[in-house]
Amino acid sequence: MIGRIGLAALLVVSGVGAAQAHGDVTPQAVKTDGLKKLGDKWLPENPYRGNKRAIEIGDSAYNQNCARCHGLGAISGGIAPDLRYLPEGLEGDEWFLERIRNGAVRDGRVYMPKFEGVMSQEAMWAIRAWLETVREK
Repeated sequence: MIGRIGLAALLVVSGVGAAQAHGDVTPQAVKTDGLKKLGDKWLPENPYRGNKRAIEIGDSAYNQNCARCHGLGAISGGIAPDLRYLPEGLEGDEWFLERIRNGAVRDGRVYMPKFEGVMSQEAMWAIRAWLETVREK
């Protein structure tokens, strides 16, 4: 049997491993087959709003690339903003696009990595289209 001290040590070591495992994560590729290509010029407003295929792609892309920080179903556990409360329409599109393209850095610390050059415009807007389906008022 493990004594109290042994159990405490095991829990501490297990917790450290879990915390270190969260570290840097490689973004996952997002296939956008079936979506209209958007070209090189960044659009200011989501062209896929309400698009069923974009929402399916966005759901998968969110789970692969965003959920580890923003939570499953966009329900944050406190690490990052709860994306269910993004503003609607153009205002929300502007905020979303600024953050996902450029990331967020405060006091030299990366709070969100930039995804421009990693994810296509189509993938980013597909994620936004899905986020609108889980939006809270």
